[in-house]
Amino acid sequence: MEKKINGFIYWTPRILSIIFIIFLVLFSLDIFDLKLGFWQTIVGLFMHNLPALALLIILIISWRYEIVGGIAFLLAGFAYIILLIMNPFEWYMLSWSLTIAGPAWLIGILFFINWFKKKN
Repeated sequence: MEKKINGFIYWTPRILSIIFIIFLVLFSLDIFDLKLGFWQTIVGLFMHNLPALALLIILIISWRYEIVGGIAFLLAGFAYIILLIMNPFEWYMLSWSLTIAGPAWLIGILFFINWFKKKN
């Protein structure tokens, strides 16, 4: 029974990270609505996917070192909230913050739990 719980604790933040990164990549598909040229589309896709690429690199590092994933995903959630606060506030932005920062915080907490269980 203990081995099954450890497997759940191990795989849950990793799988959720992959799903979260794919979710962020989906936001970049709006670049195709702009009817840009080929190179402008490539540059636009790259710029839109920089946060997802950064989280992918963090996920690769945190696959072995869970503390990195815990810190980085928590900071990513806080960074998104700070970026929202820097813009003029509208009430609908609260749902944005829950949609983006919430899963990032959950993944960060799960990486911390994994790191703590591995440490003990």
